[in-house]
Amino acid sequence: MTTTYAPPTETLTGQADAGAPFRPWHHRLLRPAGQPRWARPALIALLVVTAALYLWDLGASGWANSFYSAAAEAGSQSWKALFFGSSDAGNSITVDKTPASLWIMALSVRLFGLNPWSILVPEALMGVAAVGLLYATVRRWFGAGAALLAGAVSALTPVAVLMFRFNNPDALLTLLLIAGAYATVRAIETANTRWLLLVGTLVGFGFLTKMLQAVLVVPAFALAYLVAAPTGIGRRIRPLLLGGVGMRVSAGWWVLIVGVIPAADRPYIGGSQSNSVLELALGYNGFGRLTGDEVGSVGGGPGGATGTGFWGQTGLTRLFDADNGGQVSWLLPAALLLLVAGLVVSTRRPHTDHERAGFMLWGGWLLVTGVTFSLMAGIFHPYYSVALAPAVGALVGMGSVLLWRRYDTAGRVVLAAVLAITTVWSATLLGRSPNFAPWLRPSVLVIGLAASVMILATARLPRMVGAGLAGVAIAAGLGGPAAYAVQTASTGHSGAIPSAGPAVAAGRSFGGPGGFGAFPGGNGGGRTSNGGNGFGPGGFAPGGFGPGLGGNNLRPGRTPGGGNTVNGPGGFGGGGAGGLLDASTPGAAVVALLQANADHYRWVGAAVGSNSAAGFQLAANAPVMPIGGFNGSDPSPTLAQFQQYVYGGQIHYFIGSGGFRANGGSQAGEQIAQWVAQNFTATTVDGVTLYDLTQR
Repeated sequence: MTTTYAPPTETLTGQADAGAPFRPWHHRLLRPAGQPRWARPALIALLVVTAALYLWDLGASGWANSFYSAAAEAGSQSWKALFFGSSDAGNSITVDKTPASLWIMALSVRLFGLNPWSILVPEALMGVAAVGLLYATVRRWFGAGAALLAGAVSALTPVAVLMFRFNNPDALLTLLLIAGAYATVRAIETANTRWLLLVGTLVGFGFLTKMLQAVLVVPAFALAYLVAAPTGIGRRIRPLLLGGVGMRVSAGWWVLIVGVIPAADRPYIGGSQSNSVLELALGYNGFGRLTGDEVGSVGGGPGGATGTGFWGQTGLTRLFDADNGGQVSWLLPAALLLLVAGLVVSTRRPHTDHERAGFMLWGGWLLVTGVTFSLMAGIFHPYYSVALAPAVGALVGMGSVLLWRRYDTAGRVVLAAVLAITTVWSATLLGRSPNFAPWLRPSVLVIGLAASVMILATARLPRMVGAGLAGVAIAAGLGGPAAYAVQTASTGHSGAIPSAGPAVAAGRSFGGPGGFGAFPGGNGGGRTSNGGNGFGPGGFAPGGFGPGLGGNNLRPGRTPGGGNTVNGPGGFGGGGAGGLLDASTPGAAVVALLQANADHYRWVGAAVGSNSAAGFQLAANAPVMPIGGFNGSDPSPTLAQFQQYVYGGQIHYFIGSGGFRANGGSQAGEQIAQWVAQNFTATTVDGVTLYDLTQR
């Protein structure tokens, strides 16, 4: 049996009216019936500000993550490359992710041509859509005030600003999961199986975007429905199972097609050692992220009793440390406290209570995802935490408005405590960037603590006074992340591991603007302020130590710093050819050589490592084979296969560049580089070592 649900409406006093007539969803989004007059213009203002923040000077990031930009270029040239997510239009190897996010970028490039805007604008529009969907989801059960606050918190989270201005898969994944939360809310309201099938479909496409990370929200969605759906317990379980079937179908169709196509007729599956999507999904991008056992990756997991490894120290405080705190944790303590408060307030209500279901849904999302990120021993990048931004925003919006409406003694105490803790934590995070807006830290501290005292001391508030106090509290809570968000939007970001916000006083730096590095105290493009060793273009490659760009500045063309890098043998480690985490911009002479008679070759060039190849491919707009995939450690191609391509006249140049092999993986890239050096003559053009494979 199902029940009919009427969306709640909100009067000027904030009370819900369950008897409002049904209206189309787009009318309810833009013209919410029965809600305050400010709701519609406030929503429009929120979306306009979000769009401006996410689109502002978007081209400053150039190709952003060249690894994915090159795959988008390949997909715009070849439908086969688009379907598989190939790194090159010659279809030698795929990226090390499932390809859903690439489909959108590649189609945009097909429509608007190859340029940074055609790649990045879809990501920014996804961010605006994500804020709008979050608003629509929270508004259904908590009203416009909570929804606006939720949307503002999520939109201004620094890592959200970063990722919705970047071309990593996280932007699409976040949008799909918010859409899944909206569908879950609708399913809970009506106990309608079709909505649960939609939930499963959205999560399944999340899997096709970033594999197993998508399923971290499934326990929260399932628990909220199982507890709150307005039907018998038996009839709640069956639709959940059907939703699971929908998830497996939407996630599995692409995996099945790839699995049944013979390996000779498709590109190699990048990131795997056995040319297998399942190995990639369950190993390198799956359980290996949890255990640290990722064959072919660029670093191991935690070592020793401290849990400190290549990707930082694991533990429940990880999201608050120097590397991660400024990305997402500004309102994380507030979200956790308001989650507890919301569950306590609603604990004795009927099982169908929507407010309690909302706290279960978003609280489960936050806890499962946050704990996983905190404890995972394998590859972890701070930008992953964008997946927490919607849950933090929803919990802050829902909890704050719920307690504000009550405004009894207990509610005032909790609100005052939440604001005080948020203020102190914001001041702490701002203190990690002492040279960034030094006036902001004392301002946030004074205003926030003063507002906390006023909330605690004032039993009754006239409407205007209450609105003013609420505005001051919101300004204090959002001042720090908003400043970091604007700084992030005004700074170009590139490379494989971007980060949001200004430099912090301690942390790791991996090179490139706003990038992280492999060594504590490192500095790579403005993320940290202490000197140390770097990890970027011209960086790690097979062989021993050699000259390269130092740790204080790892971008090509900038002044070398004082750190150390690792280069490859002979001419294969030059900074001009890019490196593991970022791609260079080749000179006009090199581009001209690659473009000469390009139609005669399947690949105009080949280089060890995807980023080494990506810069040349994007500059020449022609396929360049990335030997060994992202890390240079995949067995694609083997030496024998590469020799066949060369003898068949399918590759024009071999580009001397940095590769990498760590934590196991194939040595094919090293073998190919050595074979080329022994059998072909090297020529240096614009600082890049080239081998013409058609001349022996």
